[in-house]
This record gives sequence, C-alpha cells and structure tokens, in this order.
Amino acid sequence: MARQLTYAQRLVLISKWKNPPGPSEQARLERAERMVKDAVRRHEPFRGLDITVAAKGSYPNKTNVRGDSDVDIMVKLNDPYHTDGLASWWWGQPARYTGPWTKAKLREEVHAALTSYFGWVDAEHNIAFYVPEVLGSRPSIDVVPCFKWVKYDLAAPEGEHVGSVVYGRNGKPIINWPELQLINGRTKNTNTSYRYKFVVRVLKNVENDLAAQGVIKALPSYFSECLIYNVPDHIFLAGDLDDAVRSSLKEVYRQLRSFMGPQIMWEPNGMKRVFGEGQKWNTKDARELIEGAWHYLGYGD
Repeated sequence: MARQLTYAQRLVLISKWKNPPGPSEQARLERAERMVKDAVRRHEPFRGLDITVAAKGSYPNKTNVRGDSDVDIMVKLNDPYHTDGLASWWWGQPARYTGPWTKAKLREEVHAALTSYFGWVDAEHNIAFYVPEVLGSRPSIDVVPCFKWVKYDLAAPEGEHVGSVVYGRNGKPIINWPELQLINGRTKNTNTSYRYKFVVRVLKNVENDLAAQGVIKALPSYFSECLIYNVPDHIFLAGDLDDAVRSSLKEVYRQLRSFMGPQIMWEPNGMKRVFGEGQKWNTKDARELIEGAWHYLGYGD
C-alpha cells in the first residue's frame, strides 16, 4: 500500500498540481509542434494537399502534467477522407478511392518528411513515428499519420462527426476524435469553473506517484481524463478544490461499482465508451487507481 499523505501535505500538492506545466515547458511543447509542421510543409509530395498538422491529447487539452510532457502530433490527410463502406454508398461518396494516397503511401511520405527534417526517427512502432527528445530544446514526439474520418449522423452538426483514422503497421484501423475531445473538454471546464481539468491533473499526478511506488501498474494518462469526464458538472462546484477532488473520486468509484455504471461511461470525445474492446485498460484498473488515489490523498480507508 502506498504511503498516505497528511492533510497539510495533500493541500500543498493540490496547490502544486493546480496548473499545467510552466512557461518553459510549454515553450518546448510548442516548439515540437512547430517543427513537425515545418517538416510537413517542406516535404515536396505534400505540396498542395489538404493536410492538418496539429497536436492532440493532453497538451492541447491542457490536462498535461509535469513529467509527462511528451507530445502527440497528428498529420491528417483530409482528402481523401475515410468512412464506413455502406456510409460511403448511402451518402453518395465514392465507394472506393483509386488515387495515389493509400494507407501505405501516407505512412511512407510522413516517414520521409520526418527523417529529412529530424534525421533518424523510430519507425518500428505499430502506430506512431517516434522522434527522440532533444534535452533543453524539445520533448520526444509521437507523430501519427492518419486520414480524416467521417461518421454520418443526421443529429450531428452538419450531419456528420469528424475524427481521424490511423492504420497501424498491423493493418488495423484505430478511430479517434481529437477535435471533439477538445471541444467537449473546454465546455466541461467552463461549466465547472475550470475545476474539471484541475481534477484531471490531480489524478494524473497521483497515478504517476502510485505507479512509481509500485502500488498500481502504469496506465495511460488519458485514462484519468476519461474517468473524471464522467463526473457530473455540479459535483465539481461544491466546496473548495480539495472537496472537488474528494467528491469526484467518490463519484467515479460509485459509478464503477454500480450495475450499469461502467457500461455507460464515455470518453471525453463523447463517441467511444471508456470500457470495451480495444481499450488498454479495464474496470479493475480503474478501481485500483481510484482506491489507491483515495488512500494516498488521505481521504480515508
């Protein structure tokens, strides 16, 4: 079992964790994003194409914490976009793309753009290209080559949801919704007087400490964001910041232990369930994280 913080120790750490990384670390993250954009801009085969190069994950969502400051950058080709086969036919889109920009071609050209700009990059991962850190200059970078993904929905704005799809080296598609995560996170943060992202950062820091102590296995930092996103807005607003953390952990644990709770928990994008096929975690991981956090922060046994 992890050590247990005193009340005074907890308040000191909560105050420390209140804000995202400081200006110097933020500058390093911004530099990494600019460099990937420059690498894509200079790459001749990408000239004239509709490509979005943008950070995704905790850095643009401002839920990143000190010590977890690598950065994820997507290089997203918007045309051709990808969608489900039946949706393509139903909505009058081309049933099959026959142009040059295949999955393999996009991955090949992103790799070429990165190596031309940065030198050696690690291309052996299933999903992302890994650009090593340069100490004092920029963090390590995971660059994800992906296509625009469209999910048609008459109830959605303009009749569609827009995300991205990356095809791993194993050929399996992974659909993500970074823009929706960003929009929903900002809305929830505003609705909770900016306490939502504060509580997320607290839980991420606690997870780091618990994993370092060997109390739990290391978990993706996004997992903490997913769990806290499911806390109703009004719970964040009662009491002070310490109360917001305590009440949020208690509410997540209540949902995890309820009969249908885990089945109706959603990721911050609002499109994917927190628990299900393809996730890197399960409900046992969630219970151990929340139980460990409750004890570590000294909220009781």
